[in-house]
Amino acid sequence: MTDVILGRLGYQILRPGTLAQLQETTPKLRPELRLVDERRLDEVPGLDEDDPDGKIPIVLLTGKMGAREDDPRVVGAVKRPAGMHDLYRLIQQVFEDKPRSTPRVQACLPVHCESRGVSWDGQVISLSENGCLIRSPEPIQLGQMLKLELQLAKGELIALQAEAAYQLLPDTGLVFNALKPDCRKTLERFVTEAILSG
Repeated sequence: MTDVILGRLGYQILRPGTLAQLQETTPKLRPELRLVDERRLDEVPGLDEDDPDGKIPIVLLTGKMGAREDDPRVVGAVKRPAGMHDLYRLIQQVFEDKPRSTPRVQACLPVHCESRGVSWDGQVISLSENGCLIRSPEPIQLGQMLKLELQLAKGELIALQAEAAYQLLPDTGLVFNALKPDCRKTLERFVTEAILSG
């Protein structure tokens, strides 16, 4: 499913045979990044038709030890089996000027907020496993700490703590603090399911 999810996020993963078939009809098609099992790195030619300058970056799928730095094309590594979120982080670092560490999805989720002795209801309009963009009838100041009770699909409630990190007027971007592993997994699952259903 990783290739499907990354494809929906704009990153198409092709096996070498599929790339070769596509190049028959589109000869100028070239890979922008290679995902390579470290055990097969020596099979990747230094210079070839797809990479005449040897500049296509490589992300290695590795064991616990990570990547060696003896091949200048290797820009990163992720432990096998590579999950979508780990690959996404690396791909973002390679390709994006302003990378995101985790994918974000549009949402329309009710959220109950509490801060400074006041509580109110708002709406989460985009969500990732690290934070959200909230539309709030109450003003939220940058740096303000909030307790949130977020209602996901199927009535699932998650209690979170967050800090207001930025404004995208009229909304406020919150970063989640001290996320418990089960909450992070729940948010990750929600985002993944939203991408797949989109």
